[in-house]
Order: sequence, then C-alpha cells, then structure tokens
Amino acid sequence: MKNDLGELSAFALVAEERSFTRAAARLGISQSALSHSIRGVEKRLGLQLLARTTRSVSPTVAGTTLLQDLAPALERIDRALAETRKQKENPAGRIRLIIPRTAARMVLLPKLAQFSRRYPEIVLEVNTSNAPVDLIAGGYDAGVQLGEFIQRDMIAIRVTREMRLAVLNGNCGSRWQLA
Repeated sequence: MKNDLGELSAFALVAEERSFTRAAARLGISQSALSHSIRGVEKRLGLQLLARTTRSVSPTVAGTTLLQDLAPALERIDRALAETRKQKENPAGRIRLIIPRTAARMVLLPKLAQFSRRYPEIVLEVNTSNAPVDLIAGGYDAGVQLGEFIQRDMIAIRVTREMRLAVLNGNCGSRWQLA
C-alpha cells in the first residue's frame, strides 16, 4: 500500500477544518484535487475515512481512529521540519573541508576569524592535502582544488582570482630567476 505523507496530512487537515473548501484553500490546491486525493487514500485503505454531505464533513469511526495515531506523528514531523528550517537562520554542526596547504594559508586563514564570529555553532574540520581528492569518497562536505582536478559533476565556485604558478630557482645568487 502506498504511504503518501502528503495525502495523510491533507486528510488530517480536512478532518480538522471539517471542510474540503477551507482545507483546499489552506493547502493552495483545488477542492476537486483534494477530494480526489482523499478518495484515493480511502480506496487504498478500503475504508471510508470521512463522512460527507453537501454541507458538512466529519471523520468516520475509522477516520477518527486513524487521526488519533496520525496526529501526533504529523506534529512530530512538523516540529522536525521547523527545527531543520532553523538551521538556515542559525547554522550549526561540523563541516569537513579538504584544501591544499597553500590555499589554506592564502584563502582560508584570512577569512577564518570572520567565519567563526558569524557562525559560532559551526565546527570546521580542515584537512590539508596537495593531492587531488574525491570529496564524496573522502567524506568531505567541501574542498578547494585546482580547476583541472574538479570533477565534472561537482558544483564549483571561484574562491580566488586567477593565479599562475611559477617555479623559481634560488641558486642564482641574490636574484630569483624563473626556471
């Protein structure tokens, strides 16, 4: 049997409002779509959950029994979703980063104090490596890598202006010379 949380939530709202019209308005869907959805739940369960007349809607005995078990579960889901939404306003948790040593000094360190003040509930776990790393296989949330090492399916944003690498030979006395 299909267990569709959206349909069960819609059923609970119709029972609470005792009206398809008001429930549909709260859900932002048409009354006929809501009615069709509830009929689908009833058909899959093989039970009528709502008694309907042209003027009223009320849960049947089976509907009332289902609501008694369903209502606390839906409330817990709503609370869990609300807590999850709070993370957008106040991010918290651990973020694992992999970053080349040079980039750690040039990119990360200058921004670390500001980041820590702005997001005090986030713990950064920073690993440094100059080797190309598979972020997903390594269990990292994000990483800084040279452009040629970025996998095609990764989302990439530039964190520095374009840089050129140069190899310097320090064996030329006091002058540095490009090798």
